[in-house]
Amino acid sequence: MTDANIKAAVRDKYGRAAQRVGDGCCGTSVGPDPISANLYSDQETGALPDAVAASLGCGNPTALAELKPGETVLDLGSGGGIDVLLSARRVGPSGKAYGLDMTDEMLALARENQRKAGIENVEFLKGEIEAIPLPDNSVDVIISNCVINLSGDKDAVLREAFRVLKRGGRFAVSDVVTRGAVPEALRRDMLLWVGCIAGALDEDDLSAAGFEAITLEPTRVYRIEDAREFLAGKGVDVNAIAALVDGKFMSAFICASKPRDESASCTPACSG
Repeated sequence: MTDANIKAAVRDKYGRAAQRVGDGCCGTSVGPDPISANLYSDQETGALPDAVAASLGCGNPTALAELKPGETVLDLGSGGGIDVLLSARRVGPSGKAYGLDMTDEMLALARENQRKAGIENVEFLKGEIEAIPLPDNSVDVIISNCVINLSGDKDAVLREAFRVLKRGGRFAVSDVVTRGAVPEALRRDMLLWVGCIAGALDEDDLSAAGFEAITLEPTRVYRIEDAREFLAGKGVDVNAIAALVDGKFMSAFICASKPRDESASCTPACSG
């Protein structure tokens, strides 16, 4: 699948998701269980029901990134805005939260959710995560919720994230990762079930972009039984491949830091 085809597929998927929320017909989540279910607490979601309904994420990066008052936060692939709005509350009036999305329908929904929530220190930007429309060294923290795996050029995404982060800035995202060898055909089927389009993120990708202090904390391990119906529908003998796949696909919280300067070692990624 070419990069252009990937972007078209993402726009279509997320545009339709936003439209379903606007039509009031999506229930509590438009995402596939068990990937997107029960990621946020009732306290977080009480005033933001439409933002939660539009979330197709695989984690809750705002719960794990230690945001501080006055910081500037950027959410890559902000969707309906749930993580941006939660971040804006955490950084307070002296801080700023940006959301970046390429889908017009999601941007419209996010801005409406912002209006309903009455949160002012937020700005939603239209653009692609491979070409972030912000200056160099302008962001304290980058978050993202199961979006980088949708990009056909993850290297470009990570280079751009590194560019816009300030020295010592933190990269703190939830995304899908794989651990251990899996036959390629089965890997594709499992990633499709999880909702990946281009592929899972890898620790080596972050190192190549210049990040340091990289850590990976699994937050939700996907079991073969969860995907049984999906895989069986593709003609896969689930019992035969269970040992090859079970527990090797997971959502994880991935932290990294941009070095403070050329010679100093960076501080732990998530504590700032």
